[in-house]
Amino acid sequence: MKSSENVLAIDLGASSGRVTLASFDGETIKLQEIHRFSNEPVWVNGTLYWDILRLFHEIKRGIALAAKQADIKTIGIDTWGCDFALIDEFGRMIEMPVHYRDLRTKDYQKLFERIDKSEIYETTGTQFLQINTIYHLNYIAQNRADDLNRAQNFMMIPDLLNYFLTGTIKNEYTNATNAQLLDARKREWSTNLLGKLGIRKDIFSKISMPGTPCGKLLPEIVAETKASQAEVICVASHDTGSAVVSIPTQDENVAFLSSGTWSLIGTELSEPCTNEKAHRHNFTNEGGADGNIRFLKNIMGTWLIQEARQQWARDGQEYSFEELEKMAMESEGESCFIDVDNPIFLSGGDIPAKIKKYCENAGQNISQEPGAIIRAINENLAFKYRYAIEELEICTNKKFNALHIVGGGVQSEMLCQMTANAVGIPVYAGPVEATVLGNAAIQMISIGALESIPHARAVIAKTMPIKKYKQLENWERRYQEFKKQCCNI
Repeated sequence: MKSSENVLAIDLGASSGRVTLASFDGETIKLQEIHRFSNEPVWVNGTLYWDILRLFHEIKRGIALAAKQADIKTIGIDTWGCDFALIDEFGRMIEMPVHYRDLRTKDYQKLFERIDKSEIYETTGTQFLQINTIYHLNYIAQNRADDLNRAQNFMMIPDLLNYFLTGTIKNEYTNATNAQLLDARKREWSTNLLGKLGIRKDIFSKISMPGTPCGKLLPEIVAETKASQAEVICVASHDTGSAVVSIPTQDENVAFLSSGTWSLIGTELSEPCTNEKAHRHNFTNEGGADGNIRFLKNIMGTWLIQEARQQWARDGQEYSFEELEKMAMESEGESCFIDVDNPIFLSGGDIPAKIKKYCENAGQNISQEPGAIIRAINENLAFKYRYAIEELEICTNKKFNALHIVGGGVQSEMLCQMTANAVGIPVYAGPVEATVLGNAAIQMISIGALESIPHARAVIAKTMPIKKYKQLENWERRYQEFKKQCCNI
């Protein structure tokens, strides 16, 4: 093992992005945040777009700032999943990337009139979600076929940003598995599904695994950033793929929860699980950083709190996350039961009003005080995590002895404790910077600074803050009522 050069981890989330300089001194991975910026989608003529060019500008700015402080050996980019761009024969985007929450896929289930759901699941092992790439591409095929005819390349968001930096076209594995178009066992694009969708396979590139070199920075990028020696690496470019690299344990009988804008709860498997149970419970088989499977379920996350906070700000009431959590802790009485994954919440907006409407339709009353709303969101997220773990055990025949929470959600002690109360097994919270750590670790493995993912996890477990939560209250009665109200049981 050799001492590490500096690597640059670029992590784009659904609401913000950050550029972080990372190094390993033989004992500890050190992180230094260089640049942080917002990620705000834009409505244009009734379509919700990602402002990808502004994001690329901020990435270049972050690289330039980092290059002033250190020599950068490699750069890796991870982002959210599902979204993509089509590239024409001149190497230009045919359209700005459309946001996965855009309502053009609201009738996504019509696809199942042409392709049987069981065939899609047996091939891809992907959870059925309205936001998946397959439904956005199907919309284009059905309504704007000329765009597909013009397309020469398909790139998911991190592939696109790597292309902007290097001019190299690749489709990275972990993000590609979110498209619901990849054969989970062959680990290649499904010719059969693409054919039935009427989409040419030649616009898709051969799958590249995490750790694969993407290329040197283009001359114009070097001139702008002064990062003359940096090489771009395909990391686990789906942010959850990078986050899971940072789970600080070697125990196979643990569940993980990547907690942020979305909650992703699951376990690691050596092979895809596409059996009838997995299909019925709607679990997904996403690619892992070392070629394994992240068997998990997407659940709504702290985005509900973010959206509620923005609505109160629009109404003239500015609250910090800390203030909201304090008010939630002080809120008295039992909260209402809410299915956080109900489609009413998917498009965001006035979340407090939507929660009120949901509760009224269910014959429940809820205070519109911010503390009561935040408490209800957190409690019902915790109940949904318990339910997902039970489903996970049914599908895998595993019995989990702990839940590891990583990502920004671990900063909410209230949510972590509620989760421990609901699931009834020890909960380990941390690291907070899981995605950046996983991104950096893959780069460090690629240059020989770290030996392997198990080595990276051992370093993280030894050196990063991890907090243990135990069940302080037995929520069994409330949980059983939640299942009756929200899970059709």
